Amino acid sequence: MACLVVAAVLVGGVGGIGYFGYKFWQGQFGAAPDYAGGGSGVVQVEIPKDAGGYEIGNILKKAGVVKSVDAFVSAQQKNPKGLSIQAGAYTLKKEMSADSAVTLMLNPASQANLIIPEGKRNAWVYEKLDERLDLKPGTTKEIAFAKADSLGLPDWAKNHADVKDPLEGFLFPASYPVAKGGKPEDVLRKMVARANQEYTKLDLDAKAKALGVKGPWELITIASLVQAEGKTHEDFRKMAEVVYNRLKPSNMETVQLLQFDSTLNYLKGQSEIKISEQEANTNTDPYNTYKHKGLPPGPIGNPGNEALAAMLNPTNDGWLYFVATDGMNKTEFAKTLAEHNRLKEKFNAHTNQ
Repeated sequence: MACLVVAAVLVGGVGGIGYFGYKFWQGQFGAAPDYAGGGSGVVQVEIPKDAGGYEIGNILKKAGVVKSVDAFVSAQQKNPKGLSIQAGAYTLKKEMSADSAVTLMLNPASQANLIIPEGKRNAWVYEKLDERLDLKPGTTKEIAFAKADSLGLPDWAKNHADVKDPLEGFLFPASYPVAKGGKPEDVLRKMVARANQEYTKLDLDAKAKALGVKGPWELITIASLVQAEGKTHEDFRKMAEVVYNRLKPSNMETVQLLQFDSTLNYLKGQSEIKISEQEANTNTDPYNTYKHKGLPPGPIGNPGNEALAAMLNPTNDGWLYFVATDGMNKTEFAKTLAEHNRLKEKFNAHTNQ
């Protein structure tokens, strides 16, 4: 009996060693646990910036997309494009094979990202967020206005009189993860954080003094004007000079009136190439720069990096006037009223054809 017990213990010990030895071998050399097939259902995940394979795999495993981190990392490394997976929001499936997960993440159709082009107004962004988040139209705008002060705006961007939208100029043009079920305020907070990040790089306080304006708020407003009025990137520096020249107290040509169609268009929520003289001369809103001297109360859109760079580095050639002579894509600049009037005749001839 004693010999049988000893034998049983030895067998058990050998069996235990064999089991753990197998698990060790599998962990080192065997295939990682993986699901089979393309999965089912829908799940949305967000991959942060600069996430590597193991971090992405952990996120997918926690979300129930893949069975193991190792399976995902292995599949990512085997796929020729696997390492090009970008940060953002993805719509995936539950219990996918790692290969299927990698393939789907490389398919643009799975990427739930919102791209804000340069110069878009906040109204456009709010509308797109409502669509992406499956919200009633107007929901994001209401939240933006109600929670503006808690979304990360710098102190210099708060409490400006007559501003139409407290976040205008701070929904920075870039790509943002936007997945259904998310909260508008969370997405808006990321956009404002990105704007803060970009604006902080520019040392706006010092640059404002050098350029003769009151502070960062006015600089961002100028950049938004440059973005809105410039038809091509080559125009931007000239457009910035026009703004600064018109703001000068010594400007006796337009006596500090910017006379920009874009500001009148902004307050009316439109984008017209022709503004009637009656509208320009009678609308008393502070954003009407035909009627009110100086800058509008705040930005009229979200400027991109090139418009920001032009705002900080305008030309110095004496530009004071400009006309989009073809009504769409070509802007020509002038230094005198006589030159400007010739450009207006060119514009009228083109648009009246």
